[in-house]
Parts: sequence; C-alpha cells; structure tokens
Amino acid sequence: MSAEYLHRPDGEIVDGIVLSHGAGSNANSTLLVVLAKALCETGYLVLRIDLAFRQARPSGPPHPSMAERDRAGIAEAAARLRELGASRVILGGHSYGGRQSAMLAAADPQVCEALLLLSYPLHPPKKPEELRTAHFPALRTPALFVHGVRDPFGTPAEMALALALIPARHKMLEVAGAGHELVQVARKPSEYATTIRDEIGALLS
Repeated sequence: MSAEYLHRPDGEIVDGIVLSHGAGSNANSTLLVVLAKALCETGYLVLRIDLAFRQARPSGPPHPSMAERDRAGIAEAAARLRELGASRVILGGHSYGGRQSAMLAAADPQVCEALLLLSYPLHPPKKPEELRTAHFPALRTPALFVHGVRDPFGTPAEMALALALIPARHKMLEVAGAGHELVQVARKPSEYATTIRDEIGALLS
C-alpha cells in the first residue's frame, strides 16, 4: 500500500478503524480527515487509505475491473492495524469505499469485527431499481450505517427496506439535513465520533 495515513491515539488503543474514500475522492477528503482525527481522540487507531483505483489514477471514477484490487487493499489495511495492536478492526468507508468494505466482509467475515458505512450508495441517483444489495444477505458482520436524509443515493425509507436483508446486527444513524457528502458530520466530527464509538460498541456487545 503506497498511500496510507495513520492516526495513533495517545493512550490505550480501543479498536482499529480503516477509513476508505468515495469514488470521486481520496484519503485526504475533508470528511475522512476530520473524522479520523476525532475517532483517534476517542481511542481508535485509525488508518486512512487510498484505494487501488485512486493510486493508479489521481482523478476519475473507479472502474469495475479495479474493484477486486480495491478490496484487497482494504484487507491489507485491516491486517496492518492488527499488526499495530488493534485486537478488533472496523472497516469504515464513505460511499464506494464503504460498499467495497461491505462486499469484502460478506465474502470474508473474518476480515473485520464491524462495519462503519458512511453514505452507503444504495443505488445510483434517480435509478432506484439498480440496487447494490446482492451481498447484504451474506453479511454476518455488525454494521453501522451513517446516512444523510437527503442522500440521492438512497432515501432513509429505501435504506430501511434494504437493511432488512442483512442478517447481522445493524443500525442506521440518520443525519438531519445531510446529503451524500455528510457535511454536517464533517462540521461536528467530535460529536459524531463519540456517537459512532457508542453505537459500534453497542453492536459489538
């Protein structure tokens, strides 16, 4: 992995979190940077990563041919956090990064203990029939979905119907007024980091 950014807490490590980015961004997106810092302050060992498609191209969307390599990079990051002392690993990702993390966990339940899915891209905007849920029935990993109520990639109602397909413990945290970019979370990262820590802790208890 050639692009990774580690945030190590001052005290004891609670758990480890991998944060991967969306299709149009990279590991230095405002959302990932501020959330990583805030999560680190709550005790998480956090690793922000550039996915394989972004390492191959500095701009532009991912290509389906790169998806397997993207998932391999996420798995590599999870293993690295365990090497650094995280006994439990949470795979977190914004949009595309979250989708690839969930697909990885569905295929390999041992790769992580929980999922943090920020703005899961349930379907392309204005194409509600193109659902990205084929792997949901195979998910055995607890998952926290953080979703804006104005997200064009899936309304809260659409998300609720889709999440019913997941047999693992899961919860959706709705963000009032937020769209796909979750600007509200970026504006109050400490507040949301604490909520995320508590909610994931409840899912893992």
